[in-house]
Amino acid sequence: MFAENRNLFIIALVAVVNALGYGIVIPILYSYSVRYGLSDFQNGLLFSVFSIFQFLSTPIIGRMSDKYGRKPLLIVSILGTALSFLMMAFAPSAIFLFLARALDGITAGNLPVAAAVISDTTTEEHRAKGFGIIGASFGFGFIFGPAISAATVGIAASLPFIIAAAVSFAAVIITALFLPETNRHMGEVRKGKLFDWSHLFHALFDKNIGPTLLISLFYFTAFGTFIYAFQPFSIKVLHMSVQRISLLFTIIGCLGLFSQVFLLPKATKMFGVKKTLCGFLSIITVACLGIFLSPTLAIFIGFTLLFGLFNSTVMPLVQTVLSKETDVRSQGTIQGLNSSYMSVGQIIGPILGGAIATYMISLPFLVTALCVLTCFFLSLKVLRPGVPKESAF
Repeated sequence: MFAENRNLFIIALVAVVNALGYGIVIPILYSYSVRYGLSDFQNGLLFSVFSIFQFLSTPIIGRMSDKYGRKPLLIVSILGTALSFLMMAFAPSAIFLFLARALDGITAGNLPVAAAVISDTTTEEHRAKGFGIIGASFGFGFIFGPAISAATVGIAASLPFIIAAAVSFAAVIITALFLPETNRHMGEVRKGKLFDWSHLFHALFDKNIGPTLLISLFYFTAFGTFIYAFQPFSIKVLHMSVQRISLLFTIIGCLGLFSQVFLLPKATKMFGVKKTLCGFLSIITVACLGIFLSPTLAIFIGFTLLFGLFNSTVMPLVQTVLSKETDVRSQGTIQGLNSSYMSVGQIIGPILGGAIATYMISLPFLVTALCVLTCFFLSLKVLRPGVPKESAF
C-alpha cells in the first residue's frame, strides 16, 4: 500500500511521532515534574492538562482542515508538539510544564487530520487497511517510546524530551516536503456546532448506544487514574528507578501489540465480540484489584503485565460494538461521540488519581478496579437482541 499511496507512509510517520512522544513522556513525566516541586495532586492536574486542551481543540482543527487543507494543519499541529517537548526539556519553572502540556494538547488534532488524509486518498476497499496502519504505527511508538526514555533518562533528565522534539521536527520537514494537499473540497464546509453539549449528554441515555458510551467514559477514567497512580506508587512504595518504569512500559507496549495482532482476533472469532468484551473486562478488573493488593514487587509486576496484555483490546472492542449498534449513516458521528467520552475520561482520571493519592497512595488502583468493574456490568447490556439500530445520531 505504501508503494501505491505514498501519503500513507507520511501518515504512518505522524502516528509514530504521536505515539513516540506519548510513550517517551508518560513514563518519566511524574519523576521529571517532581523536580519542579509539584505535589501529587498538582501532578494529576499536569497529566490532565493535555487531555483538556485536546478535547477543546480537536474539533476546531478538524474543521479548519476541511476549510484550509490537511497539509498546513498537519504541519502546524506537529510543529506545536515539537515545541511543547522543547518547552518541557528547558522549562525554567513548573508553570512552563503546564504550558507545554497545554500547547501539546492544543495541537494534538493531527491524528484526526491524518485520518482525513486516509479518507481523502483511499478507496473504501482499502480504507480499513489505511486506518490499520495508524494502529500499527501507534503500537510501534508505544513500544519504542518508553525504551528511548529508559535508555536516555540516565544520561540527562531532559534528553528524552529533546529526542522526542527532534523526531517531531523531522516529521514536520517530511510532511512539508513530500505530502501533497489531499483535500479537494476545501471551503465546502457545512455550518454547524463545534460542540453540541446537549447531543453529547443525551447520547448517554440512548437505549442502544448509551451503555457502550458509558463504558468508554468509565474505562478511560480508569485508565487515566491508573497511568497517573502507577508512577508515584512505583517510585515511593516500590522504589523503582525511572529506567525500570520505562522498561516496564515498553514490555506493556509489546504485550498490547501482541494482544491486538494475535489474541483479539482469535478471541472474537471463538466467543464473539460481546462475550470477549465481558471476559476481558473481568480479567482487567482482577488485574487492577491484584495490583492494589500486591504485597511484593514481583506480584505487582505480574498483575501489571496482566493488565497490559488485555488493556489495549478494550477500545477496538468498544468501537466494534458501536459500529454494530449504529446504522451505516451514523458511523462517523458515533465514533466522534465515543472519542469525546474517551477524552473526558482522560481528563477526570488523573485529577481523580492525584486527589485520592494524597490520602492513600495505592487507593487509585482500587478506584481503577471499581471503574473497570462498572464497565463489566455495562458490557452485559450492549448489543441487546431486539433493539433496532437507529440513525438519530
